[in-house]
Amino acid sequence: MSDLRDLYQETILDHGRTPRNFRKLEAATHEADGDNPLCGDKIHLYLQLDGDKVSDISFDGAGCAISTASASLMTEALKGKTIEDAMALFERLHETLTGQGECDESVELGKLAVFEGVREYPLRVKCATLAWHTLRNAIEGGKNATPATTE
Repeated sequence: MSDLRDLYQETILDHGRTPRNFRKLEAATHEADGDNPLCGDKIHLYLQLDGDKVSDISFDGAGCAISTASASLMTEALKGKTIEDAMALFERLHETLTGQGECDESVELGKLAVFEGVREYPLRVKCATLAWHTLRNAIEGGKNATPATTE
């Protein structure tokens, strides 16, 4: 179990230091800002939809390792997925981190499982879910996501 925990920590640190898809997406069809004032995390999410499919996604901003890693892994996980699949994955992750709500247990977290240990640190859940709430706001046409409106 310690080896698995070490691997999870290594993955989070890797994505926190060298985030994937950290760039401005010039062809974005949807955008939103996310802010976690408790931690200082700020994210700007860029989303390019082709119909109901995520054709590209990126982000920029500044945040802690968990927030940055979550945004990085989210962007990797969502390319090519439908909006419905993206929201199902968000619900599954949120349920895993908070124990609240009902989600489709058949939705696999894949690499996002590295965040399962975050549930032991309730204040860090907002860091791990900020990018996801920002994604939802971008899809729904909102402009801002903050912990006060997301949890």
